[in-house]
Amino acid sequence: MQGELLRASQSRLPEERLRPERPRSDCPVLLSQRLVLRAPHEEDIDALAHLANNANIATMVSRMPYPYSAKDAADFVRRAKTGEIGKCVYAITRGDNGAFLGCCGLEPQEDNQTVEIGYWLGEPHWNQGYATEAAHVLIDMAFRTREIDYIDARCRVTNVASRRVIQKCGFQFQGSGMFGSLAMGGMVAVEWFRLDRKTWMSLRSWGELR
Repeated sequence: MQGELLRASQSRLPEERLRPERPRSDCPVLLSQRLVLRAPHEEDIDALAHLANNANIATMVSRMPYPYSAKDAADFVRRAKTGEIGKCVYAITRGDNGAFLGCCGLEPQEDNQTVEIGYWLGEPHWNQGYATEAAHVLIDMAFRTREIDYIDARCRVTNVASRRVIQKCGFQFQGSGMFGSLAMGGMVAVEWFRLDRKTWMSLRSWGELR
């Protein structure tokens, strides 16, 4: 859900189709102009706990507890490594100094033709284009390496910044509804967006969306 989620020469990946049952290594390190997307490490725990312990973030994503402790961060890293929270979970880091900025990932849906993208960034890193940049390279990888037709995205109706990222990535509004929020302790109103393969192919240089 969330939000707070290169040109081809920067993120070129093999066009081979990968089988869904393959292990976590199906999600390679991804590079963009400023970012490196890689698996979460134990070294990220302190920065993860610090950035995620923020109600402005937790209340905008579906499964992040608040308050968020170092124990929560360690458990997240462990579950990411074992594939318990999906086989494609990334730490978003800066390419120049390795600083941890947030997380993103892909979650397969029941129809096997769709994945859902999710992302969040620590508040000090908002409004710098990092979420859009990370989403672009993650979307490119998903369509190039998976036999999927659609990528879905959801955001709270109050999350203007996340909606802007979603729209800049070419997603089209599909509808609205209610979705569970761990930090809010109940259901919240969300909007649902979808990007299809045909649209991605026409926009994959991302030149029209920058």
